[in-house]
Amino acid sequence: MTTASAAFRQKEAKLIYLDHQASTPMHPRAAAAMRASVEENFANPHASEHAFGWGAGDAVEQARDSVSEALGADPDEIVFTSGATEADNIALLGLGDPSTHRRRIVIGAIEHKAVIGPARELARRGYEVAKVGVTRGGVVDAEELERLVNEDTLLVSLMLVNNEIGTVQPVQRAAAACAREGALLHVDAAQALGWMPIDAVALGADLMSLSAHKMGGPKGVGALFVRREVRQRLQPIMHGGEQEDGLRPGTLPTPLCVAFGVACEELPDENEIAAWRERSRRLEAGLLTLWPGAWINGADAPRHPGASSVTFPGLYADQLVAQLQPHVAVARGSACTSGTPEPSHVLRAIGLAPDLCNATIRVSVGRFTQDREIEQALSAFATALSRAIRQPGIA
Repeated sequence: MTTASAAFRQKEAKLIYLDHQASTPMHPRAAAAMRASVEENFANPHASEHAFGWGAGDAVEQARDSVSEALGADPDEIVFTSGATEADNIALLGLGDPSTHRRRIVIGAIEHKAVIGPARELARRGYEVAKVGVTRGGVVDAEELERLVNEDTLLVSLMLVNNEIGTVQPVQRAAAACAREGALLHVDAAQALGWMPIDAVALGADLMSLSAHKMGGPKGVGALFVRREVRQRLQPIMHGGEQEDGLRPGTLPTPLCVAFGVACEELPDENEIAAWRERSRRLEAGLLTLWPGAWINGADAPRHPGASSVTFPGLYADQLVAQLQPHVAVARGSACTSGTPEPSHVLRAIGLAPDLCNATIRVSVGRFTQDREIEQALSAFATALSRAIRQPGIA
């Protein structure tokens, strides 16, 4: 190890990463598999005329098997993509058929922008997009959703776990409503696969989006589950190749697929998830004692074991985040909106005024976060909060 590398590692050891909802560290076994695949599987996995291509192709198919098993699906129902954003776009835009009488799309008000964006494009094309409101606790109003799904509905798109506040959404209620009216259900499960047992069929999902880097895999790869009976209704949104059964053209990144598959083989068990949730609970309890009047958004709903959206009334969240640097990595909200001045659409949807949105941060404990890191983070927060500048008019 060079002197520079040693210095970096020493510095890195003093940093605390609490932004796991934005991206997770790779599982060690997944990282090792990816490194090996870079060297071994350099051939094009779609080159079917020689042994090098066969080997790379076999590695991709083994990964597909692992991803499908994690969902309770069949391998031929898994389409590899560049991530959940691409999967979301294929799911929504790929169903857009001008000839159908079904012209309504129903989405939750707190969906990721990777769903809101293509839904907006469908609205531009003449579809009606209906947004389902949420409770103050951060859960989509299931009764409103059931009212909005009717015989004109083509698709309901509902995330399984929210990416900002971590709340679990009523996907099975949505599935029942879709079954009743003959609509399709798309589930964004990017924040769920890393901790929640998933059975795509039992959930009633027709389509499901996944992201590897949210659950211990690498960036740049994800997947779309497409229920076999729905496949012929879904059209590609990019063209230029017949890969992935003609639905997603382009050469697959073999090492990324391999690592994604291995990450799916290394999901945490119940005991590990319980310990993970307890570390997050201790962090939340400590934060609430440091700032009187602070609260956790979505605290009373079932939640991701590491997700904490914390509102510190009267505080400027951006200044708190800055005060914590470079020692503790946290965020104001979703990484896809980092740096934008607008208040979070998720926080606005649950009823927070703009000043409270601007007083909220997202802290996300990871599967491998250590107990000592929780204590060190709380110490850093105590110092940062003592230096915080209050919003005008707040005592």
